[in-house]
Amino acid sequence: MDGRPEVKHDKLNTMLREEKIDEANALLATGVKAEFSGTDFRAVHLFGLHTEGLDFSNSYFRLADLRGLDFRTCNLEGASLHAARITGCYFPKELSPDEIMMSVRHGTRMRYR
Repeated sequence: MDGRPEVKHDKLNTMLREEKIDEANALLATGVKAEFSGTDFRAVHLFGLHTEGLDFSNSYFRLADLRGLDFRTCNLEGASLHAARITGCYFPKELSPDEIMMSVRHGTRMRYR
């Protein structure tokens, strides 16, 4: 990999791309390890995903539907939210509102302070 986010084709990522959020949540509940770091989630609808403790570092969420997700316990270091729908989201307290909005508006990668 050359550092760019990639579309991953494991079972869990495939479920998310097919918008099978309930099935993905059930699989996560079994303890399956989620491999989301460096993932391209461009235009993927993740509304309803149980996100506790997931690693989304260096992931790309351009135009993704993230409404209502709770990222407070997630790693979002280096993730980009360009034009993502983030209404009702919780973010880690280490991320400033300015950092989040710069990412949504301009696609910058988020950095923790």
